[in-house]
Amino acid sequence: MHRVTLQPSGLQFEVEDGETVLAAALRQGYVLPYGCRNGACGSCKGTVLSGELDYGVYQKKALPDEERARGKALFCQAKPLGDLTIEARTVGAAKDIEVKKLPCRVQKMERLADDVMVLSLKLPANERLQFLAGQYLEFLLKDGSRRSFSMANAPHDDELLQLHVRHVAGGQFTDHVFGKMKERDILRMEGPLGTFFLREDSEKPIVLVASGTGFAPIKAIIEHAFHKGIARPMTLYWGGRRPKDLYMDALANGWAARHAPQFKYVPVISEALPEDAWRGRTGFVHRAVMEDFPELSGYQVYACGVPIMVDSARRDFVQVCKLPETEFYADSFTTQADLAAPAQPAVVAPASSPR
Repeated sequence: MHRVTLQPSGLQFEVEDGETVLAAALRQGYVLPYGCRNGACGSCKGTVLSGELDYGVYQKKALPDEERARGKALFCQAKPLGDLTIEARTVGAAKDIEVKKLPCRVQKMERLADDVMVLSLKLPANERLQFLAGQYLEFLLKDGSRRSFSMANAPHDDELLQLHVRHVAGGQFTDHVFGKMKERDILRMEGPLGTFFLREDSEKPIVLVASGTGFAPIKAIIEHAFHKGIARPMTLYWGGRRPKDLYMDALANGWAARHAPQFKYVPVISEALPEDAWRGRTGFVHRAVMEDFPELSGYQVYACGVPIMVDSARRDFVQVCKLPETEFYADSFTTQADLAAPAQPAVVAPASSPR
């Protein structure tokens, strides 16, 4: 048994031999930032101030060697080898929400693009899922594996849980969704999970950045903000390769029409073809943000989508646009392919804070 001390809060919890820091924290009611829980997204990254640990197995892009050398670790993978002191934020808003394992029924399937299916799920009649807008759930598959999908509906609109599923060619679960799944099928799920949600204790204006189906949790956050009457200015940037990839473009344009000037919508297309007749913004979606907001020091950013977009946005917004790193909130949509070629387990023993 090892003791972990969280700074700057001073909170402490116990970790069993072979248990990760994140798993132990969640088990004892301390919610640290996290996303994928498999060492691929980097959301759980924090600083080891003192102590020894096994880094576990992770993706190098989530924890580059230079960051590891500065004392960073991924707490979803890191296992203490003795008492630890770490620097990590606790997330109070998610602390009292119960994580449940529940059956659900596929109530409706709606194909909004060639590779995007909107699933509407119904829980048992006596069940409701309490969650924060932006969190995700995991399907528990028969072979013991799991698949994660963000909920696209806001908590006040919880009669059905809405998921946006992109077809990944050769993907076991998404092949099933687009090939054999039918309405009234029964699935088993666990949720809510994750720490990607709107921080309502801030008054800063908000920039939201989505690529592809990363729009799903962003949609939930925006609809929650509208429902709560949150008056902070919001600008949504939604990127796709071609206009058809923005599969709920009309919805986003409707928000902009009804909620101007508080809310603005900027669609960005990277690979438009002549037949698309696209006249809007082009290029990488996070670059469009940088063109419009060269100075982000007074903002909060919520980014969701493919890892390369999230990673690029985090790096460039912080380094170039002076966004405080603590004001960048992200959910990186990792796939099974993203878990290939992991780094080898390693041990580190920093004597004190590297900063």
